[in-house]
Amino acid sequence: MGITSANQLWEELESRWPENLIEPSLARMNAVSHLMGDPQLTFPVIQVAGTNGKSSTARMIESLLRSFGLRTGLYTSPHLVDPTERICLDGAPISPEAAVATWNDIEPFISMVDHNSVTDGGPKLSYFEAMTALAYSVFADSPVDVAIIEVGLGGTWDATSVCRPQVAVITPVDLDHQEYLGETIREIAGEKAGILANAEAAVLGPQSPEAAAILVQACEDADLQPTRFGVEYGVNSQALAVGGQLLSLHGLRGDYSEIFLPLFGEHQGNNAAVALAACETFLGSALLAPLDEDLVREGFAKVISPGRLEILRTSPTVMVDAAHNPHSAKSLATALETSFTFVGVIAVLGMLGRKDAVGFLEALSPVVSQVVITEPMSPRALPAIELARLASEVLGGERVTIGGDLMSALEEAIGLADSSGEYGGVGIIVTGSVVLVGDTIRLLSDPDSQGVK
Repeated sequence: MGITSANQLWEELESRWPENLIEPSLARMNAVSHLMGDPQLTFPVIQVAGTNGKSSTARMIESLLRSFGLRTGLYTSPHLVDPTERICLDGAPISPEAAVATWNDIEPFISMVDHNSVTDGGPKLSYFEAMTALAYSVFADSPVDVAIIEVGLGGTWDATSVCRPQVAVITPVDLDHQEYLGETIREIAGEKAGILANAEAAVLGPQSPEAAAILVQACEDADLQPTRFGVEYGVNSQALAVGGQLLSLHGLRGDYSEIFLPLFGEHQGNNAAVALAACETFLGSALLAPLDEDLVREGFAKVISPGRLEILRTSPTVMVDAAHNPHSAKSLATALETSFTFVGVIAVLGMLGRKDAVGFLEALSPVVSQVVITEPMSPRALPAIELARLASEVLGGERVTIGGDLMSALEEAIGLADSSGEYGGVGIIVTGSVVLVGDTIRLLSDPDSQGVK
């Protein structure tokens, strides 16, 4: 009879190998893709890899291409609240009914690969592999004019890499997931560069010299001419605006002015430049005339990036940001300093184990006045007592409070903001973990959450 509800489908996926684990093999993904008729080869793909900025950049690319009249598919991960967020058609998550129907269509092929893999002593398809197969099938059935595919983890061995991208985009590379991707930026960049091997064009976002050297060499090896941030394209200017920022971008075909982006932070302006270059590359030769500036403005003005400096409540202002490594924490700190006028910032912080908590705290230290420690609802969470100890070492014990569960931590942070006497002047940022951000969005969007004062 098959799966009959979305909850059953999510339970089935959750029972599989966790998506935070990868192995150096695409054997299972290749096998299930072939059985499905290689749906990922039936539509153009823009594949987006990198350490930070992948989701926001992918969302910007999707919004821009939709403004040009293309039917789009968007695959991102992880989700914040509901798994359907990962698979979008024309900017909207697929319905639970569509997810179930497509799963039942492909389940015989998944079962066959599961059986063969287990028989050979391996695991079944992982959560992420199965979800990726589902996304590719949805996009092929739609069909879409273009799919924007965010890499899950790494590049070379990521499940999404059974595609052949028309444009491969690599956002900033930094240290994260070292246990799987390598201990140095050069090693991690080499893993991310795997998406270039089968690509037709390459767009490189802002990179450190170490990462840039590896990525440019990978482009040469793949016979690609890299399009580089700060060389072929970039940001001319950024200025604060109500609800976001006003950009002037230097594209491959010319300059684009008075572009409103409803997102905060210098890093999001950089992501916008990357997205524009990717779209220019996808839509045709850089020798052609500039893209229609009104359509570019329309595409950027409609961008949303949930969980990225997203304001959930006011009085006091409560925001969430999915930063979870030192590089993204630095971008967050800069954005809090330059995009807001808070007289103080209180961080509600929870992190997963194996993350560089000290580096994260050091990056936030200049901009946070208090930190309230909690734990994400994950078996991989760093215990609050351990995170509090590290925070006290970095920030000083007087700036650190253990807040208990998420609701208690939010109430503690709001109490600290209220007691400051700076009405409207103290902001609260929930950060450190995608899981924590998702739980916060869920909590504060629930009518029953009115207990959070």
